[in-house]
This record gives sequence, structure tokens and C-alpha cells, in this order.
Amino acid sequence: MTATSSPLRVAIVGTGSIAALHAEAIANYADAELVAAVDISAERAAEFAREWNIPATHASIDELLAAGRLDVVHVCTPPGLHAEQTIRALDAGAHVVVEKPPALSLAQLDSMTDAAARNGRELAVVFQQRSGTAAAQVRALLMGGAFGRPLVATCQTLWYRDPAYFEVPWRGKWATEGGGPTLGLGIHQIDLLAWLLGDWASVQGQLWRLGRDVQTEDVSTAVLTFANGTVASVITSALSPREVSSIRIDTEKATITVDHLYGHGHDNWSITPAPHVDAAEASAWALPEFEEASGHDVLLRDIYDALRVGEPLPSVAGTPARAFEIATALYSSAATGRVVTPETLRDDVERCASLESPVTDLRSIGA
Repeated sequence: MTATSSPLRVAIVGTGSIAALHAEAIANYADAELVAAVDISAERAAEFAREWNIPATHASIDELLAAGRLDVVHVCTPPGLHAEQTIRALDAGAHVVVEKPPALSLAQLDSMTDAAARNGRELAVVFQQRSGTAAAQVRALLMGGAFGRPLVATCQTLWYRDPAYFEVPWRGKWATEGGGPTLGLGIHQIDLLAWLLGDWASVQGQLWRLGRDVQTEDVSTAVLTFANGTVASVITSALSPREVSSIRIDTEKATITVDHLYGHGHDNWSITPAPHVDAAEASAWALPEFEEASGHDVLLRDIYDALRVGEPLPSVAGTPARAFEIATALYSSAATGRVVTPETLRDDVERCASLESPVTDLRSIGA
């Protein structure tokens, strides 16, 4: 990678609702130009271009890539298109920022990271929950040992998606969404937990279909362990009317919690010292006076800063496969009954190629 003093030339592929967050973040970055948008609907592309003052629109990624040099391509299409579009952009010499879930399978994601490596380009997955000053401070304290050894954790993504949500043709189907809420919703909190705690060691999981007429699960449960010895309970649901995204980590010296929904600031975090910790030590854990909430704009700023100076992506945008590996391990465990580890994960060739797994359907109970 080489540094550049020119503004980054950027394009967005897919102009659905999530693309607006990308366009806003790009507009807020002084050294980037949003030069093109792609959508199979010429009408949607034109409307998006008018809203964000984009000079060119295209009907396909091939048309986009043939039109001229790009530094960064943002892939904001449905998950089933991510792998092919990402690889095309990487092979054309662009860096890629792809929305989650980044692929339909771990095999697809491996092919994407391989394409980035062979082209000397960066691949960033939008896990914006890692961003923000509170998350950065807590991670630094955990990694530095300030809290002592992490012991036990909970990770909850309890969201509500009514039946109409699954009427979108590609949702709720293995072939087009890849997985259920574990992959599409819970992966954000799973990623944040792993960013805070480090390498994972094992997953034992279950998939449940309790309330929605879908092929995939609508609830999953798992026990996730980390290389540092932490044991975590993970639950993801699309059926929970009082919605919350929550992580709790109990360490030798403190309990750290973050409770939010789609984004967090300092008010969402709390650090509770254990009774034996004195006030002077606990005061050193305070969040910084300067506050920056999590979000696409903060994450993309950090990504762009690294790309402009020719440096590798920062940790807030690195390790694009870790959360997907954990999710794949959960589906694999549910399908095989095994406890899955990083060493055995890719032995389940079926789940690495497709997350489709048996789901325990309990919708008839109490009907």
C-alpha cells in the first residue's frame, strides 16, 4: 500500500437504506470524493445521486469498474451479492468496505480475504460497534490487565422483527440471507465481545425456530469461550419486544457493561468496581472526557485515515473474519453436536460452504 495526498475516489454499490449512512460518512470526510453510485434500478440510483450530489450512476459493478480508477468501493447490497462484488472490486485494484454480514459463508469470506491479500488491498467489514471512545478505553484497560483476569460474560442481542420484516424476498432463507438473526443481527455484539476479549477458543451452540415462518433460526443460544479463559453466554433473538443489545464482562476487579440498541456512547457504559478495589484505583478507569459515540462515520474515518497514509487497517477495522468464524462455529455446533474450536471449524466443510443447519422448531408447542 502507498500513501496518497489526493482525495480518495469512492463509489457505493447498492443504494438501499444502509447506503445513506455510508454516503453521510463519506461526505463528512474532507479527503474523500463520492464519485459514483451503482444500483440495478436506474431510478433508485438517480434519486440517491441527487440526494448526495454524486456525479455518476451505473447499473452494475462491472460498468462502474470499467468507468475509471477508484480507491474505495463500498458494498451495500444484500448479502448474497457481497462476495462476488467485493472480489471484483479488489481485483480491479480498489479497497473494499463491505456491510455485514460480509458473505453467505465462511468459504466466501475466505475467498474475499484471499483476493484482498493477492491484490495488496484492504478489506474492511462494517462492525461499527467496535468504534467510539468508550469501547476503545474499555478495550485498552482489558488488554492492559487493569481489571485483572476476565472471568465470565454475557452477550445479548434481543431485537424484534415482525413477520412483515421477513416478507422481503431474500430474508429468512439460507440461500439468500445465509443465516438467521445470529448472522444478520447478533454478529454485531458477538464481534464487539470478541474485539474486547480477543481470540475465541470454543463454541457450543443451538438454533431455535420459535415464532417466525422462516427457513433459518429466529433464536440462537451458545456458550462461547475465549483463549484468555473467559466463558460467555450468547443469546440472539428476533422475537423480543423490549429490545436491547447488551454485553457484560465480569473480571477479577470489576463488572463492565454496555446496554444500548444500535449504537453506544459513554452513557451506555458502566464500570462497577469489586468491593475490594479502592476508589483511587477505580478512578483510573474513568472514560475519557472527550466523547465520541460509535457509528459508521467514526469507523469509516479511521479506515480512510489508514488508507490515505498507506498503513494497515487499525484494530477497530481489522480481523474481518473473526466474528464470522464464531457465527459459523455456532451453526456448525448446532448441526453436528460438537464443541467447535478454531482448529476444527473448517473440518465442517458443509457449514463452511453454507450455514444451512437443522433448526429445532418448537412453534407447535402451546399452539
